[in-house]
Amino acid sequence: MLEEDGIVLIYEGHDEPKTKEIPYPKQVDQPLSTRSGRLTQNGYFHDAAQAYVRSEAPPARVRVYEKIKDGIWSYNGLFNLVDSWTETNGNRRVFKFKLHSIPDETSLPSTERLPIEQRRVISSLVKLAVWKRDGGACIQCGSKQNLHFDHILPYSKGGTSVTEENIQLLCMKHNIQKGAKLL
Repeated sequence: MLEEDGIVLIYEGHDEPKTKEIPYPKQVDQPLSTRSGRLTQNGYFHDAAQAYVRSEAPPARVRVYEKIKDGIWSYNGLFNLVDSWTETNGNRRVFKFKLHSIPDETSLPSTERLPIEQRRVISSLVKLAVWKRDGGACIQCGSKQNLHFDHILPYSKGGTSVTEENIQLLCMKHNIQKGAKLL
């Protein structure tokens, strides 16, 4: 869930994997560790977030991906992991992680850094609207493989992520060819 105009992401932890012993993962607590005592992803995230909260470590940088549909994932950018907690959701305990969006500094020269309010993150609502509008295919060639959500006016040149009017679907080949150019 995005908050504060796309700057803060509240992320729910990972469920137990579906197994014979756990046929319904959404009905059991999210695990901090495995039965053998090794930390799960929830455990690693929780430890990193709490180390930051206690001022023992800088915030962990996390690349965030979002599942749009089965087999379709979208990169949402780089975030700092700044807090974690558990909540009761129905009859089970779930982990919540608070992440702050940070500029993707590798994509911008230091002289072109955008103001902190400008975010690369494209909301799920915008992605779903673009997916529907573009028919789940590259607008250049019609490919349905290796699709990217592309900023028409490039993010590095001030393009917005807030509305579907500035976002389009391109296959990897056409997105790489376009780069930060206006087409």
